[in-house]
Amino acid sequence: MTSAALTASHPATLFGMKALVITQLSGPDALQVRQVPEPIAKTGQTIVRVNAGGLNFADVMTTKGGYPGTPGPPLIAGREFAGVDERERRVMGYAQWGAFAEKTAANLYAVWPIADAWSDEQAAAFPVNYFTAYLLYWQAGMTGSSGPAGGAAPPGVRSQAPRRRPRVLIHAVAGGVGTAAVQIGHLVGVEMYGTSSSDEKLDRVRQLGLEHGINYKQHDYEEVVRNLTHGEGVDAVFEMLGGEHTAKSLRCVCDFGRVIQYGTATGKQPKLDVRALYAKSAIVQGLWLSYLSQKGEVMEPAWKQLSTWIREGKLIPQIGHVFPLERAVDAYKLMEQGANYGKVVLNI
Repeated sequence: MTSAALTASHPATLFGMKALVITQLSGPDALQVRQVPEPIAKTGQTIVRVNAGGLNFADVMTTKGGYPGTPGPPLIAGREFAGVDERERRVMGYAQWGAFAEKTAANLYAVWPIADAWSDEQAAAFPVNYFTAYLLYWQAGMTGSSGPAGGAAPPGVRSQAPRRRPRVLIHAVAGGVGTAAVQIGHLVGVEMYGTSSSDEKLDRVRQLGLEHGINYKQHDYEEVVRNLTHGEGVDAVFEMLGGEHTAKSLRCVCDFGRVIQYGTATGKQPKLDVRALYAKSAIVQGLWLSYLSQKGEVMEPAWKQLSTWIREGKLIPQIGHVFPLERAVDAYKLMEQGANYGKVVLNI
């Protein structure tokens, strides 16, 4: 049983704490702030007093029962946090559940120190977005580092035309992972194309280094990518929409390109254009941070590079909206509607 699951097995003598609870799997309206038992640390865990929590689309899916492995309600929500651990160190971390509470039991392998210059809100906006963004580039072979499956640079266009910068298409480029991917893409030297629903949001992301912004409500991004790349396509697409967008994204890649699927925000299963897959010798690859976060051989080198960029002041989490915990329903609905820029953060 996870510490986030609220059952009668918790000792009645424990002090209570405030937490955001998913009372049933029927969407954000089922969220309630309740008093619940405090967590008990297991071997390999530490108790963190949480000050802020980062909201992700996976949290929205969890309220609807659409995230794999979600325990039955009642369940403490949240998978990203910043606070103070048992040794009074400022830390940020990642969990499957239970982060949106005054205390959480955090796995030691998924806790990292907070930069001195960062606020708790900035720290809560970091783990999921920046590890995901970095690993997307890593799986696309664009970080210059090798590693397990996906770490080597893919063959094809770059070997045929070494003078051209790698190209990447980033969906939802103005969101949390999107803004992180733009900052990292700028650092690793790729040419970035990004989709969003708003010219205003695209203008903000251009300030981070995005070169080609595409308002998908006004233009067909497949057509725009084809025209801007003179029919060649991009080397990789970071795809988290699902449905027909997976097939469209495949048609956006060049020969030997790859689509990296890390979500299904539309709620629809990804569709494949098998003809494009064959014709381009393309790859469709998955990325699931919940799984990779347990692999030290993946996370440790990623953190080594990310922490270096943090020390150099090159990564700045983009905070678009901060809500008190009591307004969590509004925060979830903002993200559900895709109306946010950057990260949505809850003050616990």
